[in-house]
Amino acid sequence: MAGGDADDTTLSAPTTIARRRLPERVCMRMSSDRRRNLRLTALPGPGVMTAMADGDAAAYRRMRREHLSAVRAGLEEHMLRLEWSRRQIEDYQTRRLRALLSHAKQRSPFHARRLNTLDPAGASVADLASLPMMTKQDAQQQWDAITTSADLDRNRAERILAEQQWFSYTEGGQQIFSSGGSSGVRGVYVWDWPFFVSAACLAWRIQAREERRASGASRSARLAVLVAGSPPHASTPLFDIPTAPGMQTVVIAAGAPFDDVLAKVAAAQPTHLVGYASVIGRLARASLAGGLRISPVRVSTNSEPLLDEDRNAIAQAWGAAIHNLWGSTEIGVQAVGCGRGPGLHVCEDEVILERVDDDGVPVGADEPAARTLATGLANRTFPFIRYDLGDHVMPLPGGCACGSAFARITDIGGRRDDDFRYGATTVPATVFRHILGTDARVSEYQVTQTATGADIVVVGAADTTALTSALIAQLRRHGLSEPTIRIRVADSLRRHLASAKLRRFIPLDGR
Repeated sequence: MAGGDADDTTLSAPTTIARRRLPERVCMRMSSDRRRNLRLTALPGPGVMTAMADGDAAAYRRMRREHLSAVRAGLEEHMLRLEWSRRQIEDYQTRRLRALLSHAKQRSPFHARRLNTLDPAGASVADLASLPMMTKQDAQQQWDAITTSADLDRNRAERILAEQQWFSYTEGGQQIFSSGGSSGVRGVYVWDWPFFVSAACLAWRIQAREERRASGASRSARLAVLVAGSPPHASTPLFDIPTAPGMQTVVIAAGAPFDDVLAKVAAAQPTHLVGYASVIGRLARASLAGGLRISPVRVSTNSEPLLDEDRNAIAQAWGAAIHNLWGSTEIGVQAVGCGRGPGLHVCEDEVILERVDDDGVPVGADEPAARTLATGLANRTFPFIRYDLGDHVMPLPGGCACGSAFARITDIGGRRDDDFRYGATTVPATVFRHILGTDARVSEYQVTQTATGADIVVVGAADTTALTSALIAQLRRHGLSEPTIRIRVADSLRRHLASAKLRRFIPLDGR
């Protein structure tokens, strides 16, 4: 499709793939309950593969291959969108919004109540201000009333997460993810087939365009993906995507001890890096110090604020183009840097951002905002409408050197989880986040560093003994000889007296 009058059908086309059922010979080998949950193991390594039936692995391989084919096809149309005028962007955004509101009002009891007085057929972006905010607590406590899928509820989603050995698809082509996120409130999320395609295209379209514009590369492309690395986080399937012909990819767990990460990156010799901003920044500093010899030509950072110190280290070490990304498991991808000018381009074709005060009333571009609300236009299975992201954004005025008409915001400051430093040993916050934030019995947590470990407060019916053992094992793995962990269950967490904000990770020096 040309970059002119796009319509809503362009993103709904892949749903024909999502509705496909797996071959009968694969389903027949499963129990009815397992067939309903459909645990399809990916291909992380021989250890997992040997535990799974060949048919299961083949079925997943086929689904993943079809999904990546849909992403590659979608990228062509998405790259054309990057050339759109403001009028084209706004017209398309309005059509997408009306389609989303109509679908949510018809299929979601939660949103039907909120949209009771709004006519989707004539709705505008400005009309969103008449709706109440949607909170993280709403999303998790009203899960069954929000989802528009008749055969998917919270219990089934939790069962899929508990049973899967690796990333998986449901029978309808959906993927279930869980994350503690920056806020520490555990969330369970469903990505339908076209939503994943949309999120992947938003994440990679600028880089894909720049690669296409560049003169022919002399080296084979190799992508190192520095993310969570394992279920239930969405980052691995989203970023482990080859965007150039013949590109090889390798996934490296960003939360592993840094020496392990360093060795695996050195072995991979990537031409492209994507992953946590702080980890890539640390790799850049290692490269500057002579401890890592790689020459990436393009770097994409995500999941954490990209601090100036990390950006500068990346630029000094490799001179690579840097594409910073701001996303969330709820919305997908909200904004991406073009690598040519400062800030991030908002993905306005698939997300609407509102800067609002404490009461949810929009504020002017030059006024301070208390929060940022996002409406995701691509996820029809679990709609997020006026959702409080918990991050702060600031508009960036003026045009960009890349020529894009998509609005820009400054790099996200928001919240920054602090790594804990024990003398010469550093333990990344992801160690705690992965164990605490993905436990179904922990709804919230707060971690305070101590001299030899951490004091942790959790909300929920947690198995504190199991959590303590898991955390101690990880701290030992990261270099603490005699770590101590104390976990206390509470009804609520301590918040800042003045702002009522929650500090998720509190370092020993209290900074």
